[in-house]
Amino acid sequence: MSLKLIRLLSFVLIASSLAGCQLSTSGENGHNGNWAPLFNGQDLDGWKQSDFLNPGVAYSGNRQLVIPAGEILSGITWTKDFPKMDYEIRLEAMRAGGSDFFCGLTFPVNDSHASLILGGWGGTVCGISCLDGEDAANNETTTSTNFKNGVWYPIRLRVTKNKLEAWLQNEQIVDADTKDREIGVRIEVEESRPLGLATFQTTAALRNISWRKLTAGGGKN
Repeated sequence: MSLKLIRLLSFVLIASSLAGCQLSTSGENGHNGNWAPLFNGQDLDGWKQSDFLNPGVAYSGNRQLVIPAGEILSGITWTKDFPKMDYEIRLEAMRAGGSDFFCGLTFPVNDSHASLILGGWGGTVCGISCLDGEDAANNETTTSTNFKNGVWYPIRLRVTKNKLEAWLQNEQIVDADTKDREIGVRIEVEESRPLGLATFQTTAALRNISWRKLTAGGGKN
């Protein structure tokens, strides 16, 4: 066998192996308590463009999911099954352009929904929208962070009975008691329900998006 043929066969085997490494985005593995991908690093499998007015069209490349700035909001919505309670989501997000929120993560809370906003209201406000009708800028979850464009920020969200929690760069920024409270989203992001990611006049890059199921009370399965 010639050296040229050996090299060709080696290339084919390597390419086949890499193709088989594409991550599945069914999300089903998350039900056993292990982290399961919601983004396979190659395409938008499991996601659709959110039906916002004149949005930037999301695309994938370089193992990142990019949401370009739109006229107002841009984003993607999950199309497959997802739990309503006792789960965690984690991801890394970067504001690649613009100056407003680069991560508007809308998520289910039982039969309602809420949004974790990072970098809103001019670029710094973080919090949960909405609790008792008050959005992330006007309830007890409001915090402020000076985000830098071009920097990756690790994010984690936990949804359990009577509690919403969130971490930014491993620092807890949300610890909200939700017992007997009204939970909802702002009307502008209703198209993100039940699970979605959105930006406001801002371009975002996202990666390593995954989730896992928790046992009742917040423990890992």
